[in-house]
Amino acid sequence: MRLAVDAMGGDSGVSVTIPASLFFLKNNPSVFISFYGDSTEIKAQLSDYSDILKAVSDRFDVVHCKSEVSIKEKPSYSIRNKKNTSMWCAIESLSNNINSACVSSGNTGSLMAISLQKIGCIKGISRPAICSKIPTSNSSLNGHTYLLDLGANVECSAKKLHQFSLMASRMISVIHHIDLPSVALLNIGVEETKGHEELWNAAKLLKADKNINYVGFIEGNSIFKDEVNIVVCDGFTGNISIKTMEGFAELSHQYLNNELSLSFFGKLGKLIANAPLKKFYKKLDPSQYNGASFLGLRKVVVKSHGNSSIDGFYAALKSAMIEVKLSLPDRIEQIFIEHVEFAED
Repeated sequence: MRLAVDAMGGDSGVSVTIPASLFFLKNNPSVFISFYGDSTEIKAQLSDYSDILKAVSDRFDVVHCKSEVSIKEKPSYSIRNKKNTSMWCAIESLSNNINSACVSSGNTGSLMAISLQKIGCIKGISRPAICSKIPTSNSSLNGHTYLLDLGANVECSAKKLHQFSLMASRMISVIHHIDLPSVALLNIGVEETKGHEELWNAAKLLKADKNINYVGFIEGNSIFKDEVNIVVCDGFTGNISIKTMEGFAELSHQYLNNELSLSFFGKLGKLIANAPLKKFYKKLDPSQYNGASFLGLRKVVVKSHGNSSIDGFYAALKSAMIEVKLSLPDRIEQIFIEHVEFAED
């Protein structure tokens, strides 16, 4: 299996992408990685990991690219003027069937725009959705639920929400071996009269679809309660939701640490509760859930958080590997072939 890594993407660039990839190669002997970016920077970073290099030197290569996509660039500018960037070349390697998946921490809008131009959508899907897992209170789906869209589609028609539900249902079914995972639409209330017309129309479409286990509306405060496997919303709502969750997780970590450090008994309690506290922090650590899938593309593209750590980028690589192993784009395409109304689009 060959993965393309946009080595220059994200806040930390090669200082995160290279070590994370090397550790990933060491633990996954069937994987080959192509690093796209400034070869001088990449090789300098590689030299800091000489011990690992001995074990994986025949399972990666470096493809030099003259520039990179800035986090501030508009997608339209990237499409017109950045065809020799690490992001563009990494995505292009998928369209040329050199690599099977791409992982990037770069500009989300540019990554989506380049992916659409170079790879394209599965027939019947008008536009991809960004999907990621988030922690829940119970053990269903290994303690996760899935939320989409996270920003690819600011406004969504009922038909798009229907498409998102189908894609995510197939994804969860394939990854977690659940025939019909439960799906809910994110709304301001659970009553059928709450929300707006597009949500009501989407609810009708989901209810009528035998391939979707639609359970109704869900409120934001119930997302973490493990009530459903999949939560569907427009990209504006989803992006605000996921960033609010990440901010609250960071606040919880900081607040608890500060409070336990103020007194002798707090410090003693922290020492006694060290193991469960570590488990708690790990549960809320965003890096554990890093790696958002661009569902609906013909190839696997995974977006890593721009400020992801080495562990976070490793998690994104793992998500890409799993999706390739399971031929996720092909499995999603199959469900849309069966849906005549989408296949004819």
